[in-house]
Amino acid sequence: MKILHYYHDLMNLYGDYANVSAMRRILEKSGESVTVDRRSLGDNVDFSDYDFIYIGSGTERNQRVALADLHRHADALRQYIADGRPALLTGNSFEMLGRTITDAAGNKHKGLGVFDFTVTEQNKTRVTADVIFTCEFLAEPLVGFVNKCSEIRGADPTLFNVKMGLGNFEGDKREGVRVQNCYGTHLTGPVLIKNPHFLAFLAEKLLGRAPETGYLTYEKAGFAVTLSELSRRADAQ
Repeated sequence: MKILHYYHDLMNLYGDYANVSAMRRILEKSGESVTVDRRSLGDNVDFSDYDFIYIGSGTERNQRVALADLHRHADALRQYIADGRPALLTGNSFEMLGRTITDAAGNKHKGLGVFDFTVTEQNKTRVTADVIFTCEFLAEPLVGFVNKCSEIRGADPTLFNVKMGLGNFEGDKREGVRVQNCYGTHLTGPVLIKNPHFLAFLAEKLLGRAPETGYLTYEKAGFAVTLSELSRRADAQ
């Protein structure tokens, strides 16, 4: 199997590379041979060569640099997603998939237009918070961390429901975006390390069968402790 870690150098806050490491490991533990290609600005990329695409989070400036480069692949990425092939974009990388990004200075940047949402950055407000999200396709909640200065309007369908923390905009109880097997969320941590059940869910999409998860002892224990502590905090609010 082949994994594309796109903009691995520009979009790699919060140890995002660990999401790729986690996916590679679970696939290999499940008997697959796995290749990870790390590509960035100006590289020639054929998305159809890959079984899984990952893009992590970056600074607002780096996001804009990546967006300008990614426009040349907009049609190919749109086709990859329409074909139902798995992709995960965490942090502000998934904001690039919308129609526009309006930065804190009021400048509007054209997005890829894969989704119909719009993004507006705040020039004085940055939200950093631990979060608990839920979704209909996983029996257990998800935990992690959000660091963002943007509001997203018009995301539909969304990915997660908010139990604790911030949604796509202030007061919204929904977060992220999903279509087919493309998942976009501001949840970092890295998300696939903190949430081994989400890792297993995505791995099953690639494998077409249940992956090997018996080795995830420490990850499962870490998730249980984090969920317990955050749930206690949420109940006290």
